[in-house]
Amino acid sequence: MGESAFLVGQVFNGFSVASLFVLAALGLALSFGLMRVINMAHGEMLMLGGYLAYMTLQIVPGPLGILVALPVAFLGAAFLGAVLEFTVIHRLSARPLDTLLATWGVSLVLQQAARNLFGAIGVEVTAPSWLDHVVQVESGPLAGLTLPDTRLFILLVSAIVLGAIALLLNKTRLGLYVRAVNQDRPTAAAMGINARLIDLLVFSLGTGVAGLAGVILALLGPVTPTVGQSYIVPAFLVVILGGLGSLVGTTIASIIVGLFTALIEIFVDVSVAQVLLLLFVIVFIQFRPQGVITVRTRALEG
Repeated sequence: MGESAFLVGQVFNGFSVASLFVLAALGLALSFGLMRVINMAHGEMLMLGGYLAYMTLQIVPGPLGILVALPVAFLGAAFLGAVLEFTVIHRLSARPLDTLLATWGVSLVLQQAARNLFGAIGVEVTAPSWLDHVVQVESGPLAGLTLPDTRLFILLVSAIVLGAIALLLNKTRLGLYVRAVNQDRPTAAAMGINARLIDLLVFSLGTGVAGLAGVILALLGPVTPTVGQSYIVPAFLVVILGGLGSLVGTTIASIIVGLFTALIEIFVDVSVAQVLLLLFVIVFIQFRPQGVITVRTRALEG
């Protein structure tokens, strides 16, 4: 493989990692932008999505199993998110520190529940046969470049989810209500919008998207009780870098983080790359503390 093919392959890997970060960070961006809530159990929604994919494939084996697993994981994680919001988040929403500690406790409970049900080693989700191929360049300056179908599928799913969320927020009445509550909650409530219901729906939507991310992760490696913890920190970094509550900013930040991680790993190992990523984010927010995209909303004032 030539240098050009290797570099293009790393850029492709960066975009595939960015697509995972988009799915993992999208729910955090929505919930914090609307509710100012930091959900420390968000990583466990990814874990839940992975385990739901595993159980779905036990019931629906074959090439279409993974396509069935996607809506199952979305609905399962969204339902758990709704329960979490109704029982914990809503009751502690006026106390951000208490919310952070409570959701951290929920994450520990969910991890232990997964260990009890599935064991600590992890379970494997086998990709269907139609994803067990690669697109390979045979000649030219990119000769030797291989693009796995699994990674292409990840990019496709992420693009579809991101487009669906953008349409929901910008082209539907529900999206109008969400934007109104995000911009000015008291005024939106005074105009008859049920801000409480909007909070519940947006939080559930965010956890449902995290469930989809869990299915994608299950295609890349074993699902373990702590699999979500590997992505929760980069997801928070993406939210901070993109601008709190910004869909466009989250997408741009995911691409920046994904490309930075993939390209820097050419020169250093994974551990050093993570340290350099953290330093990069720290330096970036020193010069632009509002993030890539500035969101003007009274929910983030004061």
